[in-house]
Amino acid sequence: MDKISNFTSPPTTALEWVNYLHSKHGSQLSQIRCYAEYYEGNQTTMPFSQAIYNTAFGDTFRSWSDNFCALIVDAVNERLRVIGFRMTTDPDADEDAHAIWQRNHMDVQSSAAHLDAMIHGESYAIVWAGVDGEPVISCESAENVVVQYKPGSRTELDAAAKFFTDDWGRQHVTLWTPEYLYTSVTGEHGWLEPVQAPNPLGVVPVVPISNRLRLTGTAQSDLKAIIPLQDAINKTITDALVASEMAAFPARFVTGLEIAEDADGNPIEPFRVAIDKVLQAEDPQARFGQFQAADLSNYGTLVDLLTKHLASIARLPHWMIDSTGQPATGEGAEAAEYGLVAKIKERILHFGRAWVEVMRLCFKVKQDQRAAAFDASVIWADVENRSEAQHMDALVKLFSLGVPAAVLWERAGFTPQEIDRFPALLEDQEELIGSYPSAISGGGSPGADKPADPAEMAATAPRGNAGNSARKIAGDDGSRR
Repeated sequence: MDKISNFTSPPTTALEWVNYLHSKHGSQLSQIRCYAEYYEGNQTTMPFSQAIYNTAFGDTFRSWSDNFCALIVDAVNERLRVIGFRMTTDPDADEDAHAIWQRNHMDVQSSAAHLDAMIHGESYAIVWAGVDGEPVISCESAENVVVQYKPGSRTELDAAAKFFTDDWGRQHVTLWTPEYLYTSVTGEHGWLEPVQAPNPLGVVPVVPISNRLRLTGTAQSDLKAIIPLQDAINKTITDALVASEMAAFPARFVTGLEIAEDADGNPIEPFRVAIDKVLQAEDPQARFGQFQAADLSNYGTLVDLLTKHLASIARLPHWMIDSTGQPATGEGAEAAEYGLVAKIKERILHFGRAWVEVMRLCFKVKQDQRAAAFDASVIWADVENRSEAQHMDALVKLFSLGVPAAVLWERAGFTPQEIDRFPALLEDQEELIGSYPSAISGGGSPGADKPADPAEMAATAPRGNAGNSARKIAGDDGSRR
């Protein structure tokens, strides 16, 4: 019976909430930790293997696995980077939000939160006021935090709790409700009566960072659909290891030789077969031969098939996971990564909503009106992987269409903080050009009074020896005319 089925009505006291959420958390914990084990590559290999595997290798490969789970999660996480917030209709990034973000080391914490959300299905961010009154953000694992939504709601929380064990083995809990904050520890007979404190925020200050959230059910781990394929890959390769030990070495046989037996009637092996041994027999009727060695290439074919299925489900370019694949280049690379980029943008949609809620709670701590900034948004780093030349060429074309330079700077990958410095730097540059026109040509021809037009620069043919070599190869060398 499920532990939480003992509760037939909503909890009404703090202790009831603690017991309920502790039971709910315990029922989820084994699955959560299973996903973490697969990500770390610590899943058990032995259940897949034949009995002879233990005989052949003992403990040699007990901790081994050909782990693709980490690659599938890391390929997405390495492109998820928050670089700023817009809390109002102002097109510039919010400096106060950035200061809060940096003060809480969220450039690192957010990456860990994204990682855990994709592994476990959810991670959590907790917002509270520090001793100095400034907002404190703490990112937490689903191994420690559990939440309860209000009946009929997928966004509003009734309560949330964080469980952890100290170095002396005592289990602690912090419980949040919209009205109060409670803390408790375990005693000899369970949880002690919680200590109560008011919650000045008026809401549960815990924000779930949900992965693959549906309208029904719970958030899902990215590894849920991958684990069966990962198990199949591990099983196939353990079989290949057994075959390489037992059947890849050609088995030899001899006919026409009398079989010798020991005192108990058991046949005695007549030869010790090894690479450096020569077999010989005095009986002229004896004939030696060998069986064909096992063909291990079939195992490789099956593993390649399984990894291709895995790449398709994970929406990874096949060259990232196929040992025989080659990375695509240019437009081919963009096409190959379309599925991965679309997957990352879907994660950004859900994770971005959570980070906006976190930042609104931070301003609620500061009693700032931006706590009600429902039109706020997150500024993310570019998730597409393109060549620098291709990217800049596209931006130059957008500039020729009249797209503001500030928008292009953001698309070029500059952070809001770098963009804020550009106007002052451009003024200094103009002043320097005015004072020393010959010192900075701005990319134009020597003696030019103004920088070259970006569109003209984009259309200009390559110069220098590299361009000459290319023209010679193409048969367009002016010196031959």
